[in-house]
Amino acid sequence: MLSLINITQQFGDKILYEELNLQVNKGEHVGLIGQNGAGKSTLIKIITGEQLPDEGRVEIAKNCHMGYLDQYVRVNETLTIEEFLKTAFQKELDIEQEITELYTRYSETFEDKLLERAGRLQTQLDQGEFYQMNTLIQEMATGLGIDVLGLDSLLKNLSGGQRSKVILAKLLLEKPDMLVLDEPTNHLDDTHVQWLTEFLKGFNGTFLVISHDRAFLNEITTHIADIEFGQLTKYTGNLTKALKQKEANRESYLRQYEAQKRHIEKTEAYIRKYKAGSRSTMAKSREKQLDKIERLTPPSDTAKPNFQFPYKPIVSTLALTTDALVVGYDKPLLNPINLTIRYGEKIAIRGFNGIGKSTLLKTLIGEIPAISGEFHFPANTKINYFSQELVWESPLETPLQYLGNLYEKATIKDLRRQLSRAGLVNQLAQEPLKMLSGGEQTKVKLAQMTMTDGNLLILDEPTNHIDQETKESLQQSLAEYEGTVIVVSHEQDFYEAFVERVIEIEG
Repeated sequence: MLSLINITQQFGDKILYEELNLQVNKGEHVGLIGQNGAGKSTLIKIITGEQLPDEGRVEIAKNCHMGYLDQYVRVNETLTIEEFLKTAFQKELDIEQEITELYTRYSETFEDKLLERAGRLQTQLDQGEFYQMNTLIQEMATGLGIDVLGLDSLLKNLSGGQRSKVILAKLLLEKPDMLVLDEPTNHLDDTHVQWLTEFLKGFNGTFLVISHDRAFLNEITTHIADIEFGQLTKYTGNLTKALKQKEANRESYLRQYEAQKRHIEKTEAYIRKYKAGSRSTMAKSREKQLDKIERLTPPSDTAKPNFQFPYKPIVSTLALTTDALVVGYDKPLLNPINLTIRYGEKIAIRGFNGIGKSTLLKTLIGEIPAISGEFHFPANTKINYFSQELVWESPLETPLQYLGNLYEKATIKDLRRQLSRAGLVNQLAQEPLKMLSGGEQTKVKLAQMTMTDGNLLILDEPTNHIDQETKESLQQSLAEYEGTVIVVSHEQDFYEAFVERVIEIEG
């Protein structure tokens, strides 16, 4: 279905891949994994033709209908959700329109060939799923939690996350031969992730999916494609099997790399010592041999994240109380909320996507006003907030410039240290924010939190883009934090290790 042949890609001094190869066969369900910044999303762009590789080529099977989940695709915002989902059946709708026109022309000319053409087209519609269109749309809307938004809602009134779900629904309704999905679970809650899991397990076509949700990937994959050391390795089996094989391969690779490194250093020392002396012929011979060696790519220098959120103690029994708090924009999203959170408690807020979890958090931090009711924090509460949106006022700023503008008293050394602790090495600290991957941008925001004093951490979907290593480090930091933690996350595996209570805000 898909072949990547000798793909080489470089950004500035950073080589993403060298002569990378991948073959995806019909019916394979492939998960694409790799650390943040390994180039997963770039590879998707190369596959879909959005970006040309520096070298190499992409081959797609003839007549293969490829469907790509592009969360930033331009849509006609005047359409309702239902009208937009119906465009998944545009080919069939066009056929229906043509049948109507053929009958109209027949009523004027009585040409038999018009009837014959209409009959053939009608058979085509009868044999497909066109007459189940409304049922299929309703099932998809329910499965992904879109029905609660109201199918008559206009696209222009949807949030970014809601729009992403609607675009995913349309793509799945189209049933392409091959699906290419970049983080499809980012805007889904537990229930709808489970629905999508079952859908993809039963999908007869081929797909390539990027996801940092390990439980999801483990369920849906038959193969894993892993980018590391600038190369891609394809493993047979789900994520658990692939990671076992990868660990064995990694240890072997590191042994080979260290052995080659020692050999090169020893040879270079010999050449320096004897190049001008009596053994110069031998030294030159070794130099030629050294030039011919195919050097192994050094192991990734991605720093292991280590988050430490500064804690400013206060004396209080309660961290937050709400009294009949109603949140929303033009109209209430939820029933009145009566909530009591003890100081030092760690809680997760759960509810289906679009129900109003982010709206609740934005109300609590004062970003949007409450519709009615009250909420109260004790005196000296300092909130440290993580927003899930990766939107920057100045996307051409580097992480160093961004943090430097926020914390003017911090030295360059301090800023570099905090970014390094968040897993961003020096080179990435000097790249424009918009050039960083989603995971790297998230690390900048987490680094910002490590420079902000607080006693109440509020995090809205912090794991959306980050790799497993970063996720585990964040998990540990939140478990050790002395203050109160409120987290919204669709990844139960992430929060269940450290929260004491899960608050459901459905119903």
